[in-house]
Order: sequence, then structure tokens, then C-alpha cells
Amino acid sequence: MMITRKQVSRRTVLRGVGATLALPLLDAMTPAFTPLRLSAASPTRRLATVYVPNGIIMERWTPAAEGWDFDLPPTLAPLAPHRDDVLVLSGLVHRTAYPLPGEGAGDHARAAACYLTGVHPKKTEGADIRAGVSMDQIAARHVGSETQLASLELGCDPSYFLGACDAGYSCAYGNTLSWRTETTPLPVEINPRAVFERMFGDAEDTSAGARRRRIAEDRSILDALLADVRRLQGSLGAGDREKVTQYVDAVRDVERRIQRAERQTGRELPHFDKPAGIPDRYDDHVRMMFDLQVLAFQTDLTRVATFIMSREVSSRTYPELGIPDPHHPISHHQDDATKIEKLARINTFHVSLFAHFLDRLRATEDGDGSLLDQVLVSYGCGISDSNQHLHDNLPILVAGGGGGRLSGGRHLRFAPDTPMTNLLLTLLDKMDVPMDNLGDSTGRLRGLSELS
Repeated sequence: MMITRKQVSRRTVLRGVGATLALPLLDAMTPAFTPLRLSAASPTRRLATVYVPNGIIMERWTPAAEGWDFDLPPTLAPLAPHRDDVLVLSGLVHRTAYPLPGEGAGDHARAAACYLTGVHPKKTEGADIRAGVSMDQIAARHVGSETQLASLELGCDPSYFLGACDAGYSCAYGNTLSWRTETTPLPVEINPRAVFERMFGDAEDTSAGARRRRIAEDRSILDALLADVRRLQGSLGAGDREKVTQYVDAVRDVERRIQRAERQTGRELPHFDKPAGIPDRYDDHVRMMFDLQVLAFQTDLTRVATFIMSREVSSRTYPELGIPDPHHPISHHQDDATKIEKLARINTFHVSLFAHFLDRLRATEDGDGSLLDQVLVSYGCGISDSNQHLHDNLPILVAGGGGGRLSGGRHLRFAPDTPMTNLLLTLLDKMDVPMDNLGDSTGRLRGLSELS
């Protein structure tokens, strides 16, 4: 057998790699600026997941009464203006976050890795990480073709890529909640400026003129890219040509999204200036990331978002609360009253920032109501009692109206050992995403709306 192979110059390869790396940005440079004119019969639902780390002081989180007639406990007090929009869920468990025989510690990594997957992650510090496809990415596959971005993955803490972040587990497990495949975790973006640029390109604001200029630049880039690819194809073997054909298909998808945006540049958007970068204060950082999510939902740029307000084993301090101690060590309070009080204050602070998100969703018109009426938002942690690393009776909230499919203002307590994945499966149902099971799910949750 004679084998011949034409060499592609290094310069050509680098140009191709550069274009490939740029594709996710090109995919996001021009959003679908579709003003939402929805009727009650055809709502556009969005799915948001908000995560907080290192456990909760559950005695200050869990309402004493069940059903409609309950009082918000101290940690949830900032949600008082949205009491009727919120479901407090008790009794859910992530059994897949507990160690298998011989695994030992690593509860923080497992808590994050299985939070949206319901799959026990492989214990490894190497590149052979493995978990499961996350619920948000399942939803993104179903609705992502209708928007400029299939999903957003956001955070506030820097990601760590090397070594173990928690007892023999790769840092990849704690860096994100979102897994595109069993072996592909999606990185989070922590810089508001980078998030804005992913949504709107390098425009300075959301004005129509800036959008038109960006679209024209994107069109030129794609035309030049396709011309380069056509020249390259003539020098490749059959196997490589097939790979390039797949690449071109991806480029055509970007082109389709740009064409959609071109038809919509005359639509008016709320004015939003490009952020300068990461704010100095944590609370300002969180609020800006929430505001960007609201903008993404409002413009129908995406319908799926995840936000890690702080990562597991985070040692962030909270000087704005007068707490110079790192968060993670405080969470292992060993029943020390002073540490318990500090952790409870951090828990309440996080909830107050989440309330800002609900405020903004409520204040943003959408069809006959507000974005809050249409969105499905979950808030919680994969650990309940941080001192014991428990994954039972998880602290979980669900907020919003879900386009008429959620009914808030209640505390629902489910039977012990009810999988958290039953909630994830139920939320997918309410997004009209067909799914028979997820992780260790055993069925759907009843009671999240008045009709179920």
C-alpha cells in the first residue's frame, strides 16, 4: 500500500486553530434581539440555576410550618418581597454525592459535580474526569437552537485547573455545574466584561448602531474564514476533508445566527454599557452578573443559565460583613457558636443578593407580565450541614412562575430519600424537554403547581 500525505504549513494550521478558538465568540457576538410579545397561552420559559457553596445553617433556613401558612426563617428573610414567588423545598437528597466504599473525603467536589447531573463523579486528580450530562445542558440542547447562545455558565471565583481542590478530586469538578458530556465540563466566565463581549461582541453598548457594525465585522470574518477553508480542503486527504466539512457546518451555524441578527438590528434594546471588568466589591460583582443574566433573558439571547455565586471549598472572605475569616474553614464550625453565627450571616448575605435577581426579573416586562412570571429559577447548595458534610435535606428554593407552571408561596416537605434529581426532571418537564430519567431519579415531584 502506498501512503501519500501533503503537508499543511504551520502558519495555515495556526490560522485554522485561531479561527476555531474564535468560533464560540463569533457564535455570541450578535444576539437575537427579539422583543418578547407573548400571550399567556405561549410563554417563553427560561431556566436559571444559582449555586452557593459550603453548606447552610439549616436551623435558620428551614420554615417551621409547611404549606401556605409559613413564616420565612432568618436566612430567607431577604426574600420577604417575593414570598409568594418562592417555593421552599425540604427533604431532597443527593445520594450520589456520598462516597463509595474506599473513596473517603471529597464531599465538596462530589456536591458540585452531581448537583445538576445526579451522577457520582469518578475520583481522580488527572485528566480522566467523568460525571454525567447536566440538566441545564439537556435543556440547552432542546431550546438552544432558537437563541444566539445555547446557555451561559457564570461564576464569581477564579477557576483552578491543576491538582486537587478537594481530597483527591480534580479541580474541574468544583469549577462548574455544567457538563456537556460525561467527560466535558463547561468552564464558567467570571468577568462581566467578557460576558458582555460574548453576548454583544466588542461594542461599547447595546445600541443599534454598535450592533450593526459588529454584525458587518462578523460577516467579513466568516467570509474570509470560509475562503481559507476552501483553499485548505484541496490539499487534504479524505479523512481530513471530512473533519473540515464538520468544521464548515459549525461555521454555517454561526452564519445562520448572524443572518437572524441582521434581520433584527432595528429592534430596540435596553441600554447597557459594557462593564469595565470585575468590580472590587463582591456584592457589586454578583449583582452585575445577575443583571447580565436578566439582559440575556430579556433579549432572548439565551434561555438557560447557571451561576455559581462562589465555588465549593471557597476561602473567600466577607469584609463587607465584618468577617475576615475564610468561608470554607468557617463552615466546619464544630458547633462553635461564633463560627455558626458567621456562617449564618454569609448564608443570609447570599440570599439577599439572590433577592436582587428576583427584583430585576420582576421589574422587567415580558409579554403580559414580567420575566419572573416566565422563568424557572432554582437556588441551593449540594451540602446541607457543612460540619458533617451531609447531602440529605438539601437547602433548595425554586422561584418564578414558569409560564404558569409553578405556584409559589409554600414550603413543601418531601419524603426522606427523595432524590434531588426528581426536581431536576420536573423542571425539565416544565421546560417541555422530554426526558424519562436523570441520574438516580425515581420520578417527578408533585405539588410544584396548584394543578400537580
